[in-house]
Amino acid sequence: MKLLDRLCEVATRRRLSPLTVECYQRWVTQFLRFGRVGEQWRTPAEMGAREVEAFLTHLAVERKLSASSQNQALNAIVFLYKQVLADELPPEHLGRFAAERSKRPGRVPTVLSGNEVRRIIDEMPADSPRTLMVRLLYGTGLRVMELCTLRLRDLDFDRSQIVVRGGKGDKDRTVMLPATLSGPLVEQARQVRRLHERDLAKGGGFAPLPASLEHKTPYAEADWRWQFLFASVTMRRDEAGRGVRWHADPGVLDRFIRAAAVRAQVSKRVTPHTFRHSFATHLLEAGYDVRQVQQLLGHRDLRTTMLYTHVMNKPAIAVTSPLDHLVPLGN
Repeated sequence: MKLLDRLCEVATRRRLSPLTVECYQRWVTQFLRFGRVGEQWRTPAEMGAREVEAFLTHLAVERKLSASSQNQALNAIVFLYKQVLADELPPEHLGRFAAERSKRPGRVPTVLSGNEVRRIIDEMPADSPRTLMVRLLYGTGLRVMELCTLRLRDLDFDRSQIVVRGGKGDKDRTVMLPATLSGPLVEQARQVRRLHERDLAKGGGFAPLPASLEHKTPYAEADWRWQFLFASVTMRRDEAGRGVRWHADPGVLDRFIRAAAVRAQVSKRVTPHTFRHSFATHLLEAGYDVRQVQQLLGHRDLRTTMLYTHVMNKPAIAVTSPLDHLVPLGN
């Protein structure tokens, strides 16, 4: 089995997200390519702390990558040695290493005003499922992949809540189901069920399941409750010839949002995550406790949530500038 395939297998067994697996594979490939001697590739066993130091320093100094990107690379390499190759290499093989680290700049998140949120949404087709997705992003603070992978079973209309399953860190949590979206979400769920029935008639109707349920509850693949709330517009055939419908593409949603922001003449850089930032900031400005917001966002560390207090409309920001007290010239 190839090294990257082994990494994927171990990462999947440890229930890392598909995006994390893809990220780790990409960084391991770059590390191995960096460690080549001429055209000769070297195995991880032939490399160690010195090569890791050189690679991380290369990322910081020559490629000038951010601290988060460098940390991703480091995590991928450590995962390779400590988890994938644990049975082949001694624990001390990697040893201790020190490298030039990228500096993490202090950044404040981009936050939209309520008026800007309204203007952007007004530029979107009212009956589009993607518009509903954007409204749900702002109304719940979901991450974009959490939104795209919602299934019909995750909606609890009686309790007015949405269950987010397998979020960041493979943790579940609940968020509110906005009252204004109850009707549109009911209609979206009905459309998904009708689409599922048509797919079944064409030999489809299957949805990918989490790895832990593929063998435990195989019937769920064709169960309407496991269908994605925002499904892909295309049904694809798997190796067995079954029609499988995946979730919506987050990249398509990102382009949809950017185009609407341009039409709304919003000067800020707007991405799906911007609505999550705005959700958190607006809740804090409304007086909700920071720990409540932390739970809704699914943050492990309260300090992450506290970042939004730096962009709130604070009394200090409302202080009148001394420039505005100057008497206009000529008066």
